[in-house]
Amino acid sequence: MADTKVDEMSFEQAMAELEQVVGQLERGDVPLEDSIKLYERGAELKKRCETKLKEAEEKVAQITLGGDGQPTGTTPVEGL
Repeated sequence: MADTKVDEMSFEQAMAELEQVVGQLERGDVPLEDSIKLYERGAELKKRCETKLKEAEEKVAQITLGGDGQPTGTTPVEGL
């Protein structure tokens, strides 16, 4: 388990660590107490990934299209 704060991770970092956590839990070779810690870390990582994806979706949703269907710019998203 990494010591990096989850809220400072990029989507890619959080996803990579989440995949490691899931792999460890699936193998089942981790003591119960460590499994609980891994599960908690995994829940935080999942939430981070969801947050970063939502931010990206909101940015993409704000791309404005011209009459010909081509992107013409973006509309600022409040809070980002």
